[in-house]
Amino acid sequence: MQAQIRGIISTINLLDFADIVIVALVLYKLYFMIKDTRALALLKGLIVLLVITGVSKWLGLNVIYWLMQKAMTVVLVALPVVFQPELRRALEHLGRGTLFGKSVFLNQEETESLLTNIATAAAALAKNKIGALIVLERETGLNDYSDSGIQIDGLVSSQFLINMFIPNTPLHDGAAIIRGNRVLAAGCLLPLTDDRNLNKELGTRHRAAIGLTEQTDAIVVVVSEETGIISVARSGRLVRYLDTDELIQTLRPLFTNRPSPLSDFFKWRKS
Repeated sequence: MQAQIRGIISTINLLDFADIVIVALVLYKLYFMIKDTRALALLKGLIVLLVITGVSKWLGLNVIYWLMQKAMTVVLVALPVVFQPELRRALEHLGRGTLFGKSVFLNQEETESLLTNIATAAAALAKNKIGALIVLERETGLNDYSDSGIQIDGLVSSQFLINMFIPNTPLHDGAAIIRGNRVLAAGCLLPLTDDRNLNKELGTRHRAAIGLTEQTDAIVVVVSEETGIISVARSGRLVRYLDTDELIQTLRPLFTNRPSPLSDFFKWRKS
């Protein structure tokens, strides 16, 4: 056994090692792109189908094996449609050169100021049960959505955000899109989610927040007009019942520069 292992190792050259590392990094990045999305559940279902197919073949269950083969053919054809948001996001990352790392929009001080202003505004709006939809742009550009609203390009402040969502004003019903520490546009229209399993209590704002985060990597802060509950939508998921501190704690890691897998590897090598 040892001789076989040494024989295999002796056949591996530098290019083979680089090939393995690159594939490992790509798989690592793809996993983190889908781990908080519905795609992960779909991927698990695909794995279950593969296991059933293999087991039925091994046990000689010919009818089940034939059915699973046909089902797998249909699934493979449907994969590009099912994983469309994730594929689109991966291509956008690749086009921006950010597949293996996250770009930095703000420094730490600016980020803390931004999050504090958003949390303060959300708390004030929630207290008065004023609905709000605040979109935080990350790596995926949101120009397609900001063009549907009124262009502003104003510095973010809690007072500014509160005034934008005052009832019976032109910007009240739409979403405010923030790029960096500036409000890019307000009164913007967002796509609604097609998920029919959502709680019936969730209104149009929540469905729009989930719909946008299914298609982009944006973060959306939602304040319910009916209940005053503060929620955060990310990757098609909704976290509800947040207070000011919890909102900041939820948002902060999403805007903290995360080192790439390569930097993690070299840091481990130095330790």
